[in-house]
Amino acid sequence: MNLSFTAPFKTSKLSIAVLVVSSLFVSPLVFAAGGGDAPEIKRQEWSFSGFFGRYDKAQLQRGFGVYNEVCSSCHGLKLLSYRNLAEKGGPEFSKEQALAIAKEATVIDGVDDEGEPLERPGKLSDRFVPPFKNEAAARSVNNGAYPPDLSVMAKARTFHRHVPWYTEPYYWLYDITTGYEEKGVDYLYALLMGYKTAPRGVVLNDGMSYNTVFPGHQIAMAAPLSEDAVEYADGTPTTLDQHARDVSAFLAWTAEPHLNARKDMGKRVLLYLVILALLLYLAKRSVWSRVKH
Repeated sequence: MNLSFTAPFKTSKLSIAVLVVSSLFVSPLVFAAGGGDAPEIKRQEWSFSGFFGRYDKAQLQRGFGVYNEVCSSCHGLKLLSYRNLAEKGGPEFSKEQALAIAKEATVIDGVDDEGEPLERPGKLSDRFVPPFKNEAAARSVNNGAYPPDLSVMAKARTFHRHVPWYTEPYYWLYDITTGYEEKGVDYLYALLMGYKTAPRGVVLNDGMSYNTVFPGHQIAMAAPLSEDAVEYADGTPTTLDQHARDVSAFLAWTAEPHLNARKDMGKRVLLYLVILALLLYLAKRSVWSRVKH
């Protein structure tokens, strides 16, 4: 199939149809050729991807375990409340479990008569307590680097496909028709799996680690995950890939905790529109049936 564009450019219904159909069935991985040293970030399979995808409750619970035991010492979730952990469409911990998680945190709730901070255990209504009091404190223990908040990181991060410009329409149409909006989650997973030994000739700055996905390939965060980083209570194998997938899925939920509800509403709207279209068609047939042609 010749994709080169020449002038004058003439189109036909057949050529447009071929373009549309081929874009629906050709996987984006076919166009994996990148430009320069840009990393290849592959599209992953997620339970919540597509128009009808939904979060996997068990995976979100495992992902929270990874975040809580590994990531929470440096990264916060300031936009999330502890009660969200018990809400429908998320990890769906019981209220007792969510309250127990909240009580592990220490919340500063005002000051006493002498100006000293008043501390209390966390409650379900509290936001996740950040790991550091302020940015300066965070930088002082991380060699000057500031660990970002992860609340909406799955939406804040993305990647650009380094492909020939004439294949971009295929990607756009493919993403639209499949409901693909998981670029950020794919990036996070690739980043967690991208820690490698620096190639020969590459000199790392002090305190930096080599990552094939991070821009510039030098990242201040050391590899956070390992094979035995977290033990799963449900018996799921504790592999590096599983840890990375679970915590990435959890961060997808923190960025969009009402995704299940949004998709359920979308299904109802589509069903309503189909029924409305059918009723309008029947009404048109009824009205125009009395008109002689």
